Amino acid sequence: MKVTIIGLGLIGGSIAIKLKEANFATTITGVDKSKANQEKALKLNIVDTIAELEKGIKDANLIVLAIPVDAIKLLLPGVLDLVTDKQVVMEMGSTKQEILASVDQHPKRGRLVACHPMAGTEYSGPEAAIPNLYDGKNMVFCDVTKTDEDAFELAENVCEALEMKPIFMHAKEHDLHAAYVSHISHITSFGLALTVLEKEKSQGRIFELASGGFASTVRLAKSSPEMWVPIFEQNREHVLEVLREQLKQLQHFHDLLEKEDYPAVHKLIKQANKIKRIIK
Repeated sequence: MKVTIIGLGLIGGSIAIKLKEANFATTITGVDKSKANQEKALKLNIVDTIAELEKGIKDANLIVLAIPVDAIKLLLPGVLDLVTDKQVVMEMGSTKQEILASVDQHPKRGRLVACHPMAGTEYSGPEAAIPNLYDGKNMVFCDVTKTDEDAFELAENVCEALEMKPIFMHAKEHDLHAAYVSHISHITSFGLALTVLEKEKSQGRIFELASGGFASTVRLAKSSPEMWVPIFEQNREHVLEVLREQLKQLQHFHDLLEKEDYPAVHKLIKQANKIKRIIK
């Protein structure tokens, strides 16, 4: 089994490490436009070799796209142009509708498996890759009825090697749910970071009080704009929908505090506490 991973950052690098650990692949080849990432991935033993895009595709049984969603949308049609009926392509984008629409009529569409591993950290680059990133997490497979049976079987084997749990969704359903549980979390974190940084200009000691609660809430604000701006662009309608709802909830809190209606604030917090039924 020869695997080529396009994109040697957190997602692609962690896949490579885990597949090596599981003895899934005989050879893992890395493709990355960054020379620095290439060198780091080799030095860290994340991949066995580095190749240019076309050679990396040609020599592989499995090709994994682990790059920002705008780059996936741009590259994917050309990648499918190059593969044979024996090769499999897995794209790991955090959005699905636009990406899959771009190859919906492609003659090799059946060789594509659309996936989204629901795992990550706020860090990026090969040095951020870790072996247990995916353990016990969900792997979302989208629109699998358009994927050839043997291609999906290989993707299932990858999912098992990563120790992930498979779930299935349509692309539109995925993008809506991802907006609510992932994309809005990042916008909220970016917004909080900007709020506190703005205050810090006039109140320089504000971060002396920052501890675990602040750190966990603002952690995602350290995420890469190169990754997240394309996600917001491709999933704009769903992100706007959830953002409008969040602004409504924030305005409600604001209005209750302004009126000093603390029993109502208590009631809202109790309602929010119900999230414990979902997130332990």
